[in-house]
Amino acid sequence: MEPKTIEEKIRYCNSLTDYSRRKTLPVRVGDLIIGGDNPIVVQSMTTVDTMDTQGSIDQAIRMIESGCQLVRITAPSIKEAENLRAIKEGLRARGYRTPLVADIHFTPNAAEVAAQIVEKVRVNPGNYADKKKFEVLEYTDASYLAELERIRERFLPLVKICKANGTAMRIGTNHGSLSDRIMSRYGDTPLGMVESALEFLRICEDENFHDIVISMKSSNTQVMVQAYRLLVKKLDEGGFKPYPLHLGVTEAGDGEDGRVKSAVGIGALLEDGLGDTVRVSLTEDPEFESPVVKTLIDRYLERPEKSGIPAMDAYPLDPFSYTKRKTIEVGNFGGGNVPRVLTDISRLEQLEPKELKGTGHFYLPEPDKWKMNDQGCDYLYSGRTPVPFMLPNGVKEIVDHEVWMRHPDKKNTYPAISLKVLIENRELHSEVNFLFLACEEVAEAVPLLTNALPVVIVLSTDKVHQMQALRRAFVTLIQAGIDLPAVPKVTYSEKDTDKTMLFASTDVGGLLIDGLGDGILIGLDRLKLDQRKELLDQVKLHNSVSFGVLQAARTRMSKTEYISCPSCGRTLFDLQETTAMIRKRTDHLKGVKIGIMGCIVNGPGEMADADYGYVGSGKGKITLYKGKEVVKRSVPSERAVDELIEIIRQDGQWIEPEVNEYHH
Repeated sequence: MEPKTIEEKIRYCNSLTDYSRRKTLPVRVGDLIIGGDNPIVVQSMTTVDTMDTQGSIDQAIRMIESGCQLVRITAPSIKEAENLRAIKEGLRARGYRTPLVADIHFTPNAAEVAAQIVEKVRVNPGNYADKKKFEVLEYTDASYLAELERIRERFLPLVKICKANGTAMRIGTNHGSLSDRIMSRYGDTPLGMVESALEFLRICEDENFHDIVISMKSSNTQVMVQAYRLLVKKLDEGGFKPYPLHLGVTEAGDGEDGRVKSAVGIGALLEDGLGDTVRVSLTEDPEFESPVVKTLIDRYLERPEKSGIPAMDAYPLDPFSYTKRKTIEVGNFGGGNVPRVLTDISRLEQLEPKELKGTGHFYLPEPDKWKMNDQGCDYLYSGRTPVPFMLPNGVKEIVDHEVWMRHPDKKNTYPAISLKVLIENRELHSEVNFLFLACEEVAEAVPLLTNALPVVIVLSTDKVHQMQALRRAFVTLIQAGIDLPAVPKVTYSEKDTDKTMLFASTDVGGLLIDGLGDGILIGLDRLKLDQRKELLDQVKLHNSVSFGVLQAARTRMSKTEYISCPSCGRTLFDLQETTAMIRKRTDHLKGVKIGIMGCIVNGPGEMADADYGYVGSGKGKITLYKGKEVVKRSVPSERAVDELIEIIRQDGQWIEPEVNEYHH
């Protein structure tokens, strides 16, 4: 594809090389202001039944104490909407002035009540005025306009109430709950998501109502990032005001997976200066969400705007759709290969076979055999300290060039070379060499590189703007016509588990979403570690996060994926317990996606991405899905996991788990 000029192409952020926040319209929500020059706002959502007034108050206080600045509460019907008054008064009585947001899906009349009580309402355009039947509808222009008129009639009363009461609104599109009408015209696309919001936004603007925040959420990080970027472009092109953005990845899951997946989507946008309020959707108690958001956004508080990275006059990628960078195959990198995981063990001297466990390779001393799990890394980077034993078949070793020159097995180990080795034309491996380059050296290296060289480039930078520097280096390679595979290497100085997960997901995930990167390497070089156990723990964390980032960016599926919503007051069973139970029995099903939903609101639609679904449909009753098709209704919850496994079995996707203490 011919590079287009940046003016023509990049219409979604201020700069691809500096850190520059998009200037948005300030929107007042109670005592808070979202957008403008204000700091990014942290928000979360209660999981207690909204009719449990005391429980809701207590949980909201726990959330506020953990850093939450905006508390969202579901109001599925009028009675819950009315009870928001009691919750709000209870919080005020205890000295908390944190603004509340009512979460509305199918019930305009509940929204109209809530808007007179709380500081903000969230409506989902996909199901506010439409019923979802998964029907393909044919529209003429006239019948489409008639539908828009019907939506206006349903939506206008709420706009007027918000305007009269000074209540803000979030127009929150969900990828999984686009209306049949939008689906029929635009399909299941980022453009469909954007148009769904713009229909409602036009009605607000006609009424001169501008206290609006917009979101484009999906459980697919690629779709989510593309939709937000496209939204900014369409707002700009359509002459709309620059409304603030609420960022989130729906149903991210729990634990490490939930954090990594959230950071891949949210982080990619934050890096480009997008986002005014953030919520991380974890299947955990809501007070655990705000600290994750804080870690993600606090990274930008100290970040200087100017990066010193050369600006781009052209961007050879389409930021609104996924295209993998064109690469030639070198070894098992590039071409049609999945991205590879390189795990850094260079600071472990005198390595023992059992210490490779953290890299997904298990030594079984009794039969003297190796076993690998779904997260067995592809390459070990041992640097100056080569592994002193024979490695299992599933993994290859990279050593520094001078060590490789003396290595007894130069065929089965691969050299890590510097630019100097290339300049001096020293001996190379005939199949694969790893050229470790600082992003700042790429321009100097380009004249020495040809597509005929057996080289995989490993890119790194010392800049705080890691993602921008790496992206800039990739663009230099593309513009120079260098199609050699390239792997981003990221390093962090703090041995903080959450930061490592979130920052690596942001820096590498953002590149992968744009089709850049043929692997991932999280380096040990900047960590201050003395204890061997600490080093082994970091190796394990880096290996696991690497696989998680590739999976979350949709570039390499190596484990079962769970699309599970955070609980909320609508949930009909204990989501955390159920997710853990389903996980325990299915987490060996590589690449299978299972949706676990507490209720029908985001149910079948939000699971559009899932292969199988487990959805609460009544007290103690579960509906089981295959894709969007209902397979069994009203299954008693005590039997539902067995029935789910039976559906997977009948579909030919089931494999028996190995009974093996080394599996995890």
